[in-house]
Amino acid sequence: MQMLYNSDSFAVVQIDMPEALQRAAGEDVLSRGGYEIVDKFARKEIYIEGVLAETFEQGVTALIQTSPSEEEMDDYIARYTSLMQQPVILH
Repeated sequence: MQMLYNSDSFAVVQIDMPEALQRAAGEDVLSRGGYEIVDKFARKEIYIEGVLAETFEQGVTALIQTSPSEEEMDDYIARYTSLMQQPVILH
């Protein structure tokens, strides 16, 4: 797990599943893992993986090449807020 982005509005964490765990679970050893995106104001989150995670990663990679401001990064991440349904619950 690695924190990739943290602003006043959003947090993005990359989660990778080690190959050994995938094999133990009987899964194909393809790239597994994804991104957890937290909307701090709405107090909701989403975990994306697969094609959606790849699309997210490609968009972020393209945006980073333009040296974006925090506002531009937040605007890109905000595109995923409509998918968020899981409330953030603190323990």
